[in-house]
Amino acid sequence: MASCRAWNLRVLVAVVCGLLTGIILGLGIWRIVIRIQRGKSTSSSSTPTEFCRNGGTWENGRCICTEEWKGLRCTIAGNPMAVRLCSLSLYGEIELQKVTIGNCNENLETLEKQVKDVTAPLNNISSEVQILTSDANKLTAENITSATRVVGQIFNTSRNASPEAKKVAIVTVSQLLDASEDAFQRVAATANDDALTTLIEQMETYSLSLGNQSVVEPNIAIQSANFSSENAVGPSNVRFSVQKGASSSLVSSSTFIHTNVDGLNPDAQTELQVLLNMTKNYTKTCGFVVYQNDKLFQSKTFTAKSDFSQKIISSKTDENEQDQSASVDMVFSPKYNQKEFQLYSYACVYWNLSAKDWDTYGCQKDKGTDGFLRCRCNHTTNFAVLMTFKKDYQYPKSLDILSNVGCALSVTGLALTVIFQIVTRKVRKTSVTWVLVNLCISMLIFNLLFVFGIENSNKNLQTSDGDINNIDFDNNDIPRTDTINIPNPMCTAIAALLHYFLLVTFTWNALSAAQLYYLLIRTMKPLPRHFILFISLIGWGVPAIVVAITVGVIYSQNGNNPQWELDYRQEKICWLAIPEPNGVIKSPLLWSFIVPVTIILISNVVMFITISIKVLWKNNQNLTSTKKVSSMKKIVSTLSVAVVFGITWILAYLMLVNDDSIRIVFSYIFCLFNTTQGLQIFILYTVRTKVFQSEASKVLMLLSSIGRRKSLPSVTRPRLRVKMYNFLRSLPTLHERFRLLETSPSTEEITLSESDNAKESI
Repeated sequence: MASCRAWNLRVLVAVVCGLLTGIILGLGIWRIVIRIQRGKSTSSSSTPTEFCRNGGTWENGRCICTEEWKGLRCTIAGNPMAVRLCSLSLYGEIELQKVTIGNCNENLETLEKQVKDVTAPLNNISSEVQILTSDANKLTAENITSATRVVGQIFNTSRNASPEAKKVAIVTVSQLLDASEDAFQRVAATANDDALTTLIEQMETYSLSLGNQSVVEPNIAIQSANFSSENAVGPSNVRFSVQKGASSSLVSSSTFIHTNVDGLNPDAQTELQVLLNMTKNYTKTCGFVVYQNDKLFQSKTFTAKSDFSQKIISSKTDENEQDQSASVDMVFSPKYNQKEFQLYSYACVYWNLSAKDWDTYGCQKDKGTDGFLRCRCNHTTNFAVLMTFKKDYQYPKSLDILSNVGCALSVTGLALTVIFQIVTRKVRKTSVTWVLVNLCISMLIFNLLFVFGIENSNKNLQTSDGDINNIDFDNNDIPRTDTINIPNPMCTAIAALLHYFLLVTFTWNALSAAQLYYLLIRTMKPLPRHFILFISLIGWGVPAIVVAITVGVIYSQNGNNPQWELDYRQEKICWLAIPEPNGVIKSPLLWSFIVPVTIILISNVVMFITISIKVLWKNNQNLTSTKKVSSMKKIVSTLSVAVVFGITWILAYLMLVNDDSIRIVFSYIFCLFNTTQGLQIFILYTVRTKVFQSEASKVLMLLSSIGRRKSLPSVTRPRLRVKMYNFLRSLPTLHERFRLLETSPSTEEITLSESDNAKESI
């Protein structure tokens, strides 16, 4: 009857432990799967399934239509058959222009062939191109190339196209600038001619032919100033200004030209301003072009990764190329998300038409205190300010008191445990020492690195001054990208070491579980040959291979990027990078840490349950040593095994819940159990041993004898002697209490088998 009750109790404990472990791991895996699914596609629960029509699918917050349909809900059939442009009057009223009907039999490739004919109707071709490029989302690299070639022929001065055809072609250029950046990059990479460069040159030439008129479209604005009707002497200075609007698009009332001005005069509404200084006063015409973005200027040296607008401004005079004497002063108002980014630096550049890239020749920065970026160039052409931004990371606060105290206790406990295990190894004569010492060493190094190295030293480089005040105005080098991170190789090295030593810790947890399983379950079979050497190679070698492969793969894929480190580690702390929602599958955190740790935890939990049922909580009536084992000792022995198996790390999966209050509770529980893991090992594997208690008693007696030799006041001497005498008399009683947590007396016998030694050590 008693054996049946004991068996039922063991089964109940096994079932409860298995269920709890399965639930916790299941919740963690479920949270990871949910995040992966969110990364692959946006949930459509907030959008009715019937919102997208005609085979369209809802992705990334909008309908993705098939080739036959377009529009917000994929309800507009094919390419437009006609377009009708609109504009704003001087009074802000919308004015509709005439309807232009297209030819459904034409496409950009056929129009490219037709425009080569000198007798081709350029007005009709210009309208057809404008209609075919009205949907920028569908434009491919081939479409952009064909459209720019057609527009280039329309602006060719030898073709004598009408002003109306050229204005419609400007609309086409504005529409092309709405195409994707990838499409323009493919144009620059595959085009066999200079279509984009030719178009840029023709825009400059066209800006001199508008008289005192302007042509303004959402993505491009062109304005001319003609001085032929004035005196024989032209103006000395011309100022061109672009004002900020309610939207990011250019509007007709946002550009102004002022002549004979003293200098630049930006105000709060100024987005950019150009001052054309003409030393020779016979200039009769000057023109300006503003591009809303830099898609026509595909650079090989500068890569824009952010979506911040990089406006391009062009200034040109009617002087001969050899007689060009005008210089340019410019101010740009930086426009970016100031909540997430800080302006790090900028470069004053111009577009070198022969090199087809940005150049700094003749350009320099000018320092100002008004919040504008100032530039000066000694020539005229297409200018830009290439801005670089640094992400304004919200670095976490320093470790809290709980983490610091827990890690300090763990470091102390682990150090004492290592010393004790090594010094008393021959006295205790147990084979578990090697595994426990390696586990403690790896955990000790990890805790030290965590306390002193987890914080990124870049945190101390943050400044509270204005962004522009920190810029180096003497350096005008072209940056490689518009977003940078200050490199910190030390933080990357610490992240790799933390990654390595935490994997080493989990590996030794698994090896400890395997060794105890061999000693306690497979008692009749000896340990394999060279077991210590074998597990040492696994414990320290396998994690090194995992970390080396992870860093090597990331560097091989992103080595050309100076910020490749952030594909491996975070910037906020020196630890593995947290993946973006759409990059969980490729995350190094998943494959080089979460997956191996999860496998180790599952195997350790299985062996923990097996050892607990078959050894720790099993009463063998044939063994005298198990008859008198109390429930308290069984609980302590179970905790001892759980600590070296790393079972408490399962609590990390509970920190994946979305509820902040619940996550904070589990975070504190996780921090309490795992930061003090070294202290737990010290108490359970050092303080509980008979050798430690014996040595501690000797130390206390030695200290007491030293205390008796010291000269004490006559009043306090008898009182202290009485207290010390009572304390020493209580030592046998305390010793008997410690016996509840001790191993069996047979632990010290040399004749014990390896399995008996393992049982006694826990």
